[in-house]
Amino acid sequence: MDLVHGIDWQGMSTMFLRIVAILLCLVVHEVCHGLAAYKLGDPTAKMSHRLSLNPLHHLDVFGLIMMVAVGFGWAKPVPIDPRYFKKPKQGMAITALAGPTSNFVLAYLAAIGANAMGAVLVARGETAGTSMLFGFFYLLVLMNIGLGIFNLIPFPPLDGSKVVAMFLPDRLYVRWMMLERYGMIVLMAVLWFGWLDEFLTGARTFLSDLMFAGSEFAYYGVLNLLG
Repeated sequence: MDLVHGIDWQGMSTMFLRIVAILLCLVVHEVCHGLAAYKLGDPTAKMSHRLSLNPLHHLDVFGLIMMVAVGFGWAKPVPIDPRYFKKPKQGMAITALAGPTSNFVLAYLAAIGANAMGAVLVARGETAGTSMLFGFFYLLVLMNIGLGIFNLIPFPPLDGSKVVAMFLPDRLYVRWMMLERYGMIVLMAVLWFGWLDEFLTGARTFLSDLMFAGSEFAYYGVLNLLG
């Protein structure tokens, strides 16, 4: 019993919710990449079982650790074959944007959920379940916004680089995409030394404030309903 009482259950619950939130935003991100490619005619992701919601099909261990540690990470890239696209560069750009876009949509839905739970807390008082749900939705907002912003950085192999590549002539396009071989090493170094911390944190704070403000209707709607 002393051992049971000595366990930090609150800390374990917080870590569990954090991991669930991370898994959800990473899986949604990768599945939407695959779905966008599939809709554009590329069956590669589907044949590789990357349209599945099973986290085991998508996780990159180091990317997950980075997500837990600093809030910015990645999953295994979805296999895409641009030869299936009628317009390869445009198809790659659309496929790339599908991931961050899904994260911003999920973040906004989570902001609605957080505002709704906040109203329940005010109207009915704090309970373990309500507080846990509020914390989970709040984490989802921050994690999804962080992942979306990070992946929009226009540097290979991140999604933003595919959008930049769409505007490059073919000669430069090939050279630009070749940077993917070394891009992740550069990005890990940048994250390790914290050179992007100020920008990423500021952008995440700005967008999260915007989403919470834009979903306040859920707070007042639930508050009126319970009042």
